Amino acid sequence: MEKVKIITAKDLSKTFSNESVQQHVLKNLNLDIYKGDFTVVMGNSGSGKSTLLYALSGMDRPTLGSITYYVDDPKKKKGADGIEIAKYSNDRLALFRRNHAGFVFQQNYLNDSMSALDNVMISGLLKSKNRRELAKRAKELLGRVEISESDARKFPSQLSGGMQQRVAVVRGVINRPEVLFADEPTGALNSQNTTNVLDIFTELNQDGQSIVMVTHTVAAAERGNRIIYLADGVISDICDLGPYIGDYKDESNPNIEEAKERHKKLKDFLQAQGW
Repeated sequence: MEKVKIITAKDLSKTFSNESVQQHVLKNLNLDIYKGDFTVVMGNSGSGKSTLLYALSGMDRPTLGSITYYVDDPKKKKGADGIEIAKYSNDRLALFRRNHAGFVFQQNYLNDSMSALDNVMISGLLKSKNRRELAKRAKELLGRVEISESDARKFPSQLSGGMQQRVAVVRGVINRPEVLFADEPTGALNSQNTTNVLDIFTELNQDGQSIVMVTHTVAAAERGNRIIYLADGVISDICDLGPYIGDYKDESNPNIEEAKERHKKLKDFLQAQGW
């Protein structure tokens, strides 16, 4: 089945200036993001991973180039081939992000003066005014990530770090975004909580959620089906892994041999990039 593009970045460049010094972080980068893919962005420190994520998501503006979304938008001009967001005003860009993008960061950025449930709902209320339906969806999603109703009523400081990040994931998808953007979402978690959060991302993707995630770990990258490797602001290479088929170390995994081959393909790819 032919893949459907959801985002196209064309001739994307980002330059930061500090007094008389210019740092070219992204350099004429071209990339397509496809609907339903779990796209992983990797690269050494300073390669432009997070800068690319913020540009694609509309969190930041490129210096040059275009970012086109192929989504339904009430303000889209009739006959227009996609929605080019880089030229949007700040207010219109914020509205577009609210309607079409979800975010999960390394730090969860939960409001500690609000319950876990209210942290999720306040994000949803920006788009939906039906509080009853929103509360129902929020509770269902929190339940899916094993946050009980009693825990949902607690403040974030009363929850473990892993539970806080699971709440942050729910907050990121409460508005049914076309794309969920994640910047090192497991970077502050221990190994067990990392696995728990990655399991949630895998389940979301298997349900059809498009995801773009920046990571520096092989374990997280293995959850993706397409790996984009950046080096000095350009795409060095792309690896198509295919869908995640379980842990290659899990002897109970019926697909363990295929999973081992998939893991080897990823390791060989990263080694070729100098990882």
